[in-house]
Amino acid sequence: MSGIRRTKLKAPITKEGYETLKHQLEILIAEKRPRLLRALEEARAHGDFSENADYEAAKEAYEFLQKKISELEGMLKNCEVIEIRQGRKERVEFGSLVRLKNLESEEVSEFRLVGPYESNVKEGRISVHSPLGRALLGKTRGEVVSFSAPSGEKCYEVIDVE
Repeated sequence: MSGIRRTKLKAPITKEGYETLKHQLEILIAEKRPRLLRALEEARAHGDFSENADYEAAKEAYEFLQKKISELEGMLKNCEVIEIRQGRKERVEFGSLVRLKNLESEEVSEFRLVGPYESNVKEGRISVHSPLGRALLGKTRGEVVSFSAPSGEKCYEVIDVE
């Protein structure tokens, strides 16, 4: 390459989201891994590995756990904690709590804009990288946003931004 360095952008995350991921990792390392290692040792003690279903199950569970640990470590390494400004805001930004009215159904919903590692629509957290999240960034009260969803074009009015 011609001297151009590509740097991977870090994913934004709230302090709360970062702490949640860190806590999940600590539980996996301090509690679940030792438990699975004990199960693996017990299964090994049963002898012949070729027909040892307990050993195969414990080994598979341990490998899955190690993959999850690596995944969480990677997420924590590749994110940047963004401080959320408190109070009412003029424009939608990362961390904003946004009240929206679906212009088709008149249903009002509330979402917080977060990073991709902590989004969970059922818990009211949407990623700033999602179609709705991208459409909302920079909008103000009263503005209408539209975006393409798998179920078709959606239109919402921004009712409030905190």
